[in-house]
Parts: sequence; structure tokens; C-alpha cells
Amino acid sequence: MLSRVAERVYWLGRYLERIENTARLVSVYGNVLLDLPSSAKLRWESLIAITGSAEQFAARYSVADEHNVVRFYLADRDNPTAIVNSADSARENARTVREMVPVSIWEGINDLHIYLNDHVDTALSRRGRDAFLGRVIESCQFLVGCMAGSMSRDAAYHFLRAGRYLERADMTSRIVDVGTANVFPWGSGGRADHLAARESDPYESILWMNVLRSLNALQMYRRAVPERICAEEVTAFLLQDENFPRAVANCLQALKSCLRHLPHNEAAVSTVTAAMAHVAQANLAELLKQDGVHDFIDQMQIEFNALHAVINASWFEPRA
Repeated sequence: MLSRVAERVYWLGRYLERIENTARLVSVYGNVLLDLPSSAKLRWESLIAITGSAEQFAARYSVADEHNVVRFYLADRDNPTAIVNSADSARENARTVREMVPVSIWEGINDLHIYLNDHVDTALSRRGRDAFLGRVIESCQFLVGCMAGSMSRDAAYHFLRAGRYLERADMTSRIVDVGTANVFPWGSGGRADHLAARESDPYESILWMNVLRSLNALQMYRRAVPERICAEEVTAFLLQDENFPRAVANCLQALKSCLRHLPHNEAAVSTVTAAMAHVAQANLAELLKQDGVHDFIDQMQIEFNALHAVINASWFEPRA
């Protein structure tokens, strides 16, 4: 397979996963909002900080309110990671590698692209947002099913899945960060007051429950942890559980399996193995006590970027 074809297939997988997970990320906030009393307020700027887009957002918006943040993630043509732009990129990559993917996938991507462009404005209001995000997530899952059921297990399939799993690990970690971020206005008493307030806050379990729902993880979490929903158990489940398919540990395990099917994989396999060890060895209960989960996730995302760089150097750049 030519390196440019492999790269486009890899990025097709990443863009499709990014569309689904950005929809899930926005839905976390939307669902929390519905479950809270009107007196409770969310910090929408926390959502911007979680994705590392604060500078980019501030360049175009003066206020980080609900309307602006949702527009930024879903419909802003100047934001390269907005859903509409990811859909454009996914369609363009699919068009250039049409011979590598089944017709049903190409048609499904076209259908999703048209739907996004025709209906994204309806998601800017609360009335139409839930239905829009649900439709987007269902379309992405349909495409994942088509890939699993109709693609030969050759290099194209493994590059596609490698892109999906790396993107999924990254976005799951960001969605977990929603729960650990300061999304409620606790006051200005600093970190100690913030931690004390969180421990006694009645909305904390609502927040974590919606984090689980956004990843379709609530039922599986209940099977694994039947007693309670709390920060320690949810972060451990979504970051370290090796059996749940959206948990970071499972994504890295699946990514490693994909890479092992590809030639010249030594550097990439070594890098993903190190990232897996970092996740598995973390003491999340202690990190939560020290308010250190956000920094841990930041470090995890640095490792994901390094892993992407190794994949790029191993297969997409011309070999010396």
C-alpha cells in the first residue's frame, strides 16, 4: 500500500471517530444541563479548556456561553476540529481512497456529510440539539458496523482502526476530564474550597452519571460497579478498564493489536506499550485527592500526540 493511501485511510478513521466523540462531548454538557435545577449554572468555558482550544476560541468569541461554545464545536467553519469540518475532511479522504473501502461506507459518509451540512443549525438551540447529536452518533456507529462487517482484514483495515482507536482514546480521556474539571461555579475560594465543595455537592453524581451515559457506559459500569457512582470508580472504569471498548486501556490494547499487523511496527508498538503502562499504573484515587487527574490526562494526551508522531514517521513519511 502506498504511504499516502495509508495516511488517508488512517485519517478517515480519525475523522469519523472525532465526529462521533465531539457529538458525545457536547452531549455531556447538554444532558447535565437538563438534569440540573435552574439555579445551578455550568461553566461552559471548561469545555473549551478541556480540548485545549481556549486561545483559538478567544480569538473569535468574547463570551464563552452555551450558544458560542456549541457553535464552536459543531458549526464553526473557522474551527478545524468542528464537526462540520471533520465531516468535510472525512468525505474528502474517503473519496480519494474509494477503492479501499466498501461502497456502503462511501455512501454512508456521503449521507452523514449531507445531514450535517443541512441540519447543523438546528443543534445551536436546545430544542433540536439532542436529536441532531443522536443522529450523528447513530450514523457513525452504522459506519463502524459496516467496516467491521464488510472490510477485508488487510493493511487498510488496520490503518483505519488504528486511527479510530487513537482518536477514541484521546476523546474518552477528554470526556472524563469533563467530570474532573471545575464545571460548576463553586466560588472563588481557591483549590481547597473547590475540593471541599465537590465532596459534598449533590450534583456530583449527576455529572458522573452523564459522563457515563455520553459514552454508552452506564449499563456496563453498573455491572462492574453495582454499588455507587462516584469519581474514583468512574475514572478508573473509563481510563483503566481493559474490557469496556471505550475505556482508554481497551483502546490502547486494540491499537497495539492493529499496529502488530503492520510492517516496521517496532517503534509504534513500543510507544503504545509505554502509554498502556502509564495508564495501568496510575493511582487514580490518590490523584483525585490531590486534584491531579486533569494533569494526568494532560500527560496522557501528550503521549497520544507522541504516538501519532511515531505512526506518521513509521508509515506515512518517505523512508530513507
